[in-house]
Amino acid sequence: MNTNTRRKAAIVTVVGLATAAALTGCAGGSGGGSSDAASGTYTFWDPYPQFDDSSDWAKLVSSCGTDAGVTIERTGYDTSDLTSKALLAGQQGNSPDLLLVDNPVVSTLAEAGLLTDTDETGADTSAVEANLLAAGQLDGKTYGVPIGANTLALYYNKSVLDAAGVDPASITDWDSLTTALEAVTAAGKKGITFSAIGTEEGSFQFLPWFWGSGADLTTLDSDDGQSALALWTDWVDAGYAPNSVIGNTQTTSWQEFLTGDYAFGENGTWQLAGVKESGIDYGIISIPSKDGGAAPAPTGGEFLTVPVQSDDARYAVSEKIQACLTSTDNLVATDTTLSYVAPTTEAQEAQVAADPDLQPWVDAVADAKGRTSDDLGTDYPKISEQLWKAVQNSLSGSSTPEAALQEAQQAAESATK
Repeated sequence: MNTNTRRKAAIVTVVGLATAAALTGCAGGSGGGSSDAASGTYTFWDPYPQFDDSSDWAKLVSSCGTDAGVTIERTGYDTSDLTSKALLAGQQGNSPDLLLVDNPVVSTLAEAGLLTDTDETGADTSAVEANLLAAGQLDGKTYGVPIGANTLALYYNKSVLDAAGVDPASITDWDSLTTALEAVTAAGKKGITFSAIGTEEGSFQFLPWFWGSGADLTTLDSDDGQSALALWTDWVDAGYAPNSVIGNTQTTSWQEFLTGDYAFGENGTWQLAGVKESGIDYGIISIPSKDGGAAPAPTGGEFLTVPVQSDDARYAVSEKIQACLTSTDNLVATDTTLSYVAPTTEAQEAQVAADPDLQPWVDAVADAKGRTSDDLGTDYPKISEQLWKAVQNSLSGSSTPEAALQEAQQAAESATK
């Protein structure tokens, strides 16, 4: 398949992927080349339209341009709009010099031939945690550098657990968690809330349980995968999780947890500030795997990428800007603003030193996994759609976990041929 055909085909894929990214948890430099790539204006697109020119983020981007000897023209787009515009700009040969994009979209843009890899730009990724870098890798190449990550864990309400006689330290696997939910509901409170809505948010929240069972996204209907869906289904049937989970977004699920009636709420790093303000006496534990230990939860967060340019002399300056934005000091400042965990050990240690409450999230990110890892690339959104449909079918009672996942696997195989 030639490059132009691949780029056109990628547009179809990115529509669904861009929408998925938006639900979880962004005058082109390439137009006619540059007579002097070491100066002039460099374009930068990101998924932060909420940050205007007076924001710390915009000022940081501008200062990194100044340090590199150029002026940066920054534009912030909504995530879904950003990825669509990035594909179209690439087709037209008018890509921005730098593109900050949600990590599941990286493989789509790379497969379409729109991104340079780090070997070409000379970006140093040696300090980046391998599991986070994997979200931006495809066919053995790395496309960009993560600026930070968020993920999922279990918030718990200490008062609810104390009243039920449950020690959170005793929760180490699925059986001990289910026992805790049983004790809490017997004591008159509510067990656990999460998001199982029929969108990427539902898949995002189900993945820790799916992966924590030992299942793999290439075989949705494995015995392990069925055990994960049976777990959620049994919780709803027993009243340990509310029927509302089937329509819950991560926001509405969080609102349920903030009522103070629930023992547990599955949610993300981005809720830490809110729970501190809520007055709930809370704690955080990693989502347990089926047989013990922490389950790998999916990562959210953006990659700073360098799109293909007609004038490859521009890559040297783009790499300087990229290196500036991902330096330890700037990562700490940026990730604190965005409620992200930094992608390097040095920056993570600085974050925890400033805010010890981040330690559980650093631990969770260490166990996390990119949704497009394992070289799934552009197959991921097709598989994810079938996964969330299976969750919906099982939790609604319209199908058994086994039948729901068997149907999902057949549909996923057909979609990814």
